[in-house]
Amino acid sequence: MKKKGFKAYLKIAAFIFAIFLGIHYWPVIAGLIKALFSAATPLIIGVVLAYMINILMSFYERHYFPKSVKKVVTKSRRPICLAGAILTLLGIITLVMWLVSTQLAECVQLLISKVPGVIEFVVEKLNSYDIIPENIFESIMSVDWKSRLGSIAETVTSGLGNVMNIAVTAVASTVSVISSIVIGIIFSIYVLLEKNNLFVRFKRLLKAYIPSKIYKKASHIAKVTDDCFHRFIVGQCTEAVILGVLCLVGMLIFRIPYAAMISALIAFTALIPIVGAFIGAGVGAFLILTESPAKALIFLIFIVVLQQIEGNLIYPKVVGSSMGLPGIWVLVAVTVGGGVMGIGGMLIGVPLTAVIYKLVKENLEAKEKKLATPPQTE
Repeated sequence: MKKKGFKAYLKIAAFIFAIFLGIHYWPVIAGLIKALFSAATPLIIGVVLAYMINILMSFYERHYFPKSVKKVVTKSRRPICLAGAILTLLGIITLVMWLVSTQLAECVQLLISKVPGVIEFVVEKLNSYDIIPENIFESIMSVDWKSRLGSIAETVTSGLGNVMNIAVTAVASTVSVISSIVIGIIFSIYVLLEKNNLFVRFKRLLKAYIPSKIYKKASHIAKVTDDCFHRFIVGQCTEAVILGVLCLVGMLIFRIPYAAMISALIAFTALIPIVGAFIGAGVGAFLILTESPAKALIFLIFIVVLQQIEGNLIYPKVVGSSMGLPGIWVLVAVTVGGGVMGIGGMLIGVPLTAVIYKLVKENLEAKEKKLATPPQTE
């Protein structure tokens, strides 16, 4: 008994001493954690990419000759499905970038061509109300705004081109980011090709070094986390596609310009819960405003109606019901996650909150059930 008590006191003392060391040497520990995290960034990118690609890859695997037991089919299932998933994602990204970039370039050119006319119109209106003095008005009207805008663009371009430090820094950071992404993609491919073996080995490792009770709890938490993130990713992508298609159909019916680009932009920004579609709508309204203010107003009214349909019918059915998370907690997750980590926090916040909500709900129901069960008598 004394031996057990001594071990308990020793564990408490070691725990307190570890806390003291952590507080005293926190700058060193924080620097070490930051260095490790920076070094492991490509691997983290690879794991995230592998998880996202695996959702589509698993779907293909379930439909790639599922009943066939031929050796050729079983051996080719994984690489073919992996290649299909990667090509599908690359095709979607390429299509969205092509739709946005082509019409966005046209819109920017149109905007630049109309800026001088807008400036002259505003100045004339101000002059009609005698707000601008006559000498200032004449000097403003005598300016060739189109040539001035061109010279400003050339000056900015040439000035940036002559600054070697900025160029070197930009190239270095770009190369670093590209190398991290490339290493992450290669690592994700290795993980996906060996996912079954890695899972079995990792499971054996945990069973060997973690107590059985803790292992069961950790396995349950991992299962709930995987389920919530999987449902969230699939639900958000489905909801984004539905919203983009409805937006495209509506804009074509009302003959609103830049229909394909704005619909693709809204579908892409709709991946951000709640606020994403409004961001895309704001950018789209500004682009339409350069061509037709009336069409921009029609577009805003249409988007408001579409958002009501999406928020009350589509999102609860596609994402809300699959996540099992009440709407108020979705709003809390988006707000807190966005405040802490920006757009990435908005994306991670909702499934992470769903995990916590589900685990707390299960624990609460278990405790209530335990309290409601009458004690057994001999």
